[in-house]
Amino acid sequence: MLLTRALSALVMAPVALVAVWLGSPYFDILVAVAGAVMAWEWDRMCRGRFSVSGRLLALVVAVAGLAAVAFPVPAVALVWVGCLLIAVLSRSGWLSLGALYIGLPVVALVWLREDGGPATMFWLFCIIWATDTGAYAAGRTIGGPLLAPRISPKKTWAGLLGGMVAAGVVGAAFGLSMGLSAWGGLAAFSAGLAVVGQIGDLFESSVKRRFNVKDSSAIIPGHGGVLDRVDGLIAAAPVVALVSLAFGGGLEIWR
Repeated sequence: MLLTRALSALVMAPVALVAVWLGSPYFDILVAVAGAVMAWEWDRMCRGRFSVSGRLLALVVAVAGLAAVAFPVPAVALVWVGCLLIAVLSRSGWLSLGALYIGLPVVALVWLREDGGPATMFWLFCIIWATDTGAYAAGRTIGGPLLAPRISPKKTWAGLLGGMVAAGVVGAAFGLSMGLSAWGGLAAFSAGLAVVGQIGDLFESSVKRRFNVKDSSAIIPGHGGVLDRVDGLIAAAPVVALVSLAFGGGLEIWR
């Protein structure tokens, strides 16, 4: 099992990083496809099937992702309209929520790559990976009180702090390597994103517990589903996109 997980990770990470480096349209296509898969997982997780409304959700998410570079505002509008339309057609609040939960991060990721450049995306990916690694290491080594025992029986406060420290160190490393004068602020922001990522992880855990499923799917050997792998990323991406939009740029805003 551990070998399968390791091999899957070794395949997935390089594909994602190469797509980030190449940019549009390769990164857009990768994110759009991943978004469609997540829509499929969301419908099956929440309602046990891939319905017509679920297919509409996948289409809305994929089109929004492909349109986000050239038409970011219409892409966001499409996600909101899709949310309302799916709510009417499916009469399922959970399924319509999926349009926002998946669609907005998909648009945010594609737009961030275009607006902030590859360095911003590499930093965001590394922050999320560092958070997961630091949380796992600290949780296993230190243990202690559980963070949210009713939602996740394994996450601890020590794990949360370990994830924050790891993310902060990665943020500082990026800032120093890029010659950013406000590298300390970037480190603190990175640590804050670790909290956002952990909230995203807990949210998906609560949804899976609500619908009594272990994984969002079994599409990735040893890892479960796409949603299981990127729950922290899709929580953090809209936050980073909003900050980037507010201050006008990617990592260079920390100069």
